[in-house]
Amino acid sequence: MKIPHPIQYQGSKRNLAPVILKYFPGKVVRLVEPFAGTSAVSVACAFAGITKNFWLNDYNASLSGLLELIINKPEELSDYYEKLWHQQHSDSIAHYYKIRQEFNETDDPGLFLYLLSRCVKGSVRYNSEGNFNQSPDKRRKGARPENMEKNIRGVSFLLKGKTIISSLDYKEMISGIKNTDLVYMDPPYQGVCRDKDSRYLAGIDYDEFISFLSKLNKKRVPYLISYDGKCGNRTYGNYLPDRLKLKRIELEAGRSSQATLLGKKDITYESLYLSEKLLNLIKIEPKNYKKQQYEQLAIMEKTITYA
Repeated sequence: MKIPHPIQYQGSKRNLAPVILKYFPGKVVRLVEPFAGTSAVSVACAFAGITKNFWLNDYNASLSGLLELIINKPEELSDYYEKLWHQQHSDSIAHYYKIRQEFNETDDPGLFLYLLSRCVKGSVRYNSEGNFNQSPDKRRKGARPENMEKNIRGVSFLLKGKTIISSLDYKEMISGIKNTDLVYMDPPYQGVCRDKDSRYLAGIDYDEFISFLSKLNKKRVPYLISYDGKCGNRTYGNYLPDRLKLKRIELEAGRSSQATLLGKKDITYESLYLSEKLLNLIKIEPKNYKKQQYEQLAIMEKTITYA
């Protein structure tokens, strides 16, 4: 079966996860994601059997709350989503805006799942007040309940009983991260978000992030970072500084959804940085990755029977 993914989220590393996992050590004691998002890399890691321990953190409490429900209350969340999905058929657009307003008033993560499934391009947008303000996709009504349930149950099967979930400022995590952990980071990109971007509740300060990485180096923690990149002739952010002793490679992520909508063929490339400690643990030489024509990224095909 394919790797389960209940949350459609622009910027997710779902498609690149198999390439990123090539640079993981053979066995990992615990995988830590300070900017978990949809936890696509952790799900892929669990699917591949690389580790059985995870710490997923996201400053967006609605998103971390949604991960909590997916992993620990899959039946309850699936039933809730099915109820919301069926309620939309008399007037799906009005229903979407009603749910969006209710979510902005309550921060209910179950409502958030419906919005993510139904919104334009799976793209999160927040206004200056921190309210979710993305519009509905008028061409579709979101994932069907039976498909959503299958994906929710799949992620729960892979991560339940193995995962710590938190909603901390990433800098608060440093004391809890051990040198036996592997840390994967996918923070808001410099240059895309500057200090604040409508796609994130909060951006990150460049100098504070560099300080955090320096502390990880001092603790001899192995880590990877998806950080900057380019699309066509446009680049996003400056490279991370040489003093961190990181190895940088470029991964082709394919045509951007925005370029596709505009009828363009710009290809997106994302940088992946590997720490010095990680380079000492892995056996392969990091190389730039370029997708082959017709290639589909998949770790493997295997059958999982859900408990």
